[in-house]
Amino acid sequence: MKRILVTGAGGYIGTRLVPALLDRGWAVRAVDRFFFGEEFLADHEHLEKIREDTRRLGARHFEGVDAVIDLVAISNEACGQLFKDATWQINCESRVRTAGLAKQAGVGMYLLPSSCSVYGEQDRATICDEATPPRPLTAYGQANLQAEHRALALADEGFTAVVLRQATIFGYSPRIRLDLAINYMVHRAWRDGQVPVVRDGTQWRPFLHIDDAVAAQMFMLEHPDRRAISGQVYNVGANELNYTSEALGKLVAESVPRDVELEWVGDSDQRSYHVECGKIESLGWRAGRRIPEAVRQLWDMLEDGRIQGTPQTHTLQWYRDLAHWHKIIRKVEMYGGILDIDAGDGE
Repeated sequence: MKRILVTGAGGYIGTRLVPALLDRGWAVRAVDRFFFGEEFLADHEHLEKIREDTRRLGARHFEGVDAVIDLVAISNEACGQLFKDATWQINCESRVRTAGLAKQAGVGMYLLPSSCSVYGEQDRATICDEATPPRPLTAYGQANLQAEHRALALADEGFTAVVLRQATIFGYSPRIRLDLAINYMVHRAWRDGQVPVVRDGTQWRPFLHIDDAVAAQMFMLEHPDRRAISGQVYNVGANELNYTSEALGKLVAESVPRDVELEWVGDSDQRSYHVECGKIESLGWRAGRRIPEAVRQLWDMLEDGRIQGTPQTHTLQWYRDLAHWHKIIRKVEMYGGILDIDAGDGE
């Protein structure tokens, strides 16, 4: 049985990817800090959960590993701006280090799920393919881009390194995120009867269903000709899933089963990128899932309580809460606890 190490395995994508890998017969070594809990990854005889920070991985973690999918990341622009140092350390330095450790251990393949956010601010008429010069505007985008360059530089005949620039993900996951554009719009439509649209509405974004993100990673992992894909960058999305902010808001509004209004929010967003995905499609992979179906699924899950909006479903808010409580606990903790303590021998 082949073994794969997945970092960020307890996150939004990881909690869909790991079960898919297990179903395909992989043994999975799942590495995560589990900030959001371990319960989203069900136990399995071929699943090994390791609670560890990727900045502290060592050679032992790569023993017996055939491939790595390096999902770990501080996962959006807002978090990246608030936690800039951690974003650089995790999204760039730890990923490059993981790729290097994997290569030293004889791991055959390293897959880096990056982000189309590296394209940053592009002219509204530009359609970005993999040759389009990236122009990241945020710490998140800049860290991703540097990780891409440095990980791909390790590729050689014995070590396959591939970058997947993923579009903005949407859809259900056990570790649900309601801060992603489409998921957020659906939640606000359900809760408030309003679909938030970022001003001025003309900025482009590409989108990708979470199941298609998982399928693309599996496709690359099991590609029969690794030499052909090694050292390459692939945009992952669908040409027909590029929308302006306003068009996306209207589509979500049309897809929910109640009358809702568009709500203009925020300042004008300078980031705009319309992405072309023909390169990965030329390999035989295509995204198959569309937005209205996912919108209806999320709506139904909100209706019956399977999804609930909590601080944990908004990544930035949860990180802020953890940092806040960490400061409080450090001030009041004594002898290994708060009220219950390790009494020791006493004197």
